[in-house]
Amino acid sequence: MPDYYQVLGVSREASVEDIKRAYRKLARESHPDANHNDPHAEERFKSISEAYAVLSDPQKRQQFDTFGTADPRAGFGGAGFGGFGDLGDIVDAFFGGGGFGRTRARPRTSAVAGADLVVDEVLTLEEAVFGATRSIEVTSLSACEQCAGDGCAPGTFRGRCSRCGGTGELRATRQTILGTVMTSRACGTCGGVGEAPTVPCEACGGAGRVNASRKVDVEIPGGVGDGTSVRLRGRGEAGVRGGPDGDLFVRIHVRQHEIFERDGDHLVCDLEIPLVQAVLGAEIPLQTLDGEQTVTIPPGTHHGTVVKMRGLGATRLDGRGRGDLLVHVSVQVPQKLTAEERSLFEQLASLRGEATGGGRPVGMFRRLRDTLRG
Repeated sequence: MPDYYQVLGVSREASVEDIKRAYRKLARESHPDANHNDPHAEERFKSISEAYAVLSDPQKRQQFDTFGTADPRAGFGGAGFGGFGDLGDIVDAFFGGGGFGRTRARPRTSAVAGADLVVDEVLTLEEAVFGATRSIEVTSLSACEQCAGDGCAPGTFRGRCSRCGGTGELRATRQTILGTVMTSRACGTCGGVGEAPTVPCEACGGAGRVNASRKVDVEIPGGVGDGTSVRLRGRGEAGVRGGPDGDLFVRIHVRQHEIFERDGDHLVCDLEIPLVQAVLGAEIPLQTLDGEQTVTIPPGTHHGTVVKMRGLGATRLDGRGRGDLLVHVSVQVPQKLTAEERSLFEQLASLRGEATGGGRPVGMFRRLRDTLRG
């Protein structure tokens, strides 16, 4: 065990301020970033930091002054038991296990993955069909810039947690009618890891993360539908102690359009035309998401006919082109006629041999034949 007083170059009667002053001076001189050509700089810097961590802590300093080591187990006898750390180690050597119910400190996985985040974003139908780029503001736990997510003040390191002694657990006993009951819970200081910053970072308080807002650019592909989620890997909350960052899920909501509706990869709209255009046919301009297009109405178009305009629907997410625009035709029959208009319709009925007094029922086979003929 090194003499920490010699490492810092102070006397055993040095005050806390003397120790802090000596550490700051040596840390600046011995920092690896300032000694690129010295292969021993990092080792020397660690020794200085370790010495400061012990001598700046009154409890650890007293332990070191009394037993010559900062290991709390040395107070039971240190090496006086043939090299075993304490009596429990002797019991373990002969009988195995954790003698007398003692929990031994053991290495634990300190890396913790960051949590996933979900944000909602509203798109227009045009943006959902063709895709869009959005800059979204996200507030979440991000890695502390001052300590790079480690939680330690610059120039310091992580050591055994003083609260739980490195076990990562806090145990408590209580008496019940059934006897003594022992409970344990994760140590809140080290998060159940057994290690904690010897000197916590001032910016994050040793947590390694701070709550911050950031801008995230999201490329939303064309063809997304209402309720679809776009996943951005590694853009969620920051991980802890080197753990991976979580993911960011952007949940899409599509605003209702005043003309068009979505039907899978297709778009649907209604088009009202007058009776004359249904009978004679017409070329009707229609404002679509791709600009103005022409809808061809064949002569003799029936009410409810669907005109398909290929390739004017939504972009397919698999990249295989686009769906179609389905135009549902609604034929408007005039409700009120002038005398002249009525006369013209009566002449048309006479020319076609269509009586105005009543219709003629159409049998099932006739309807089937008409349907097959289109």
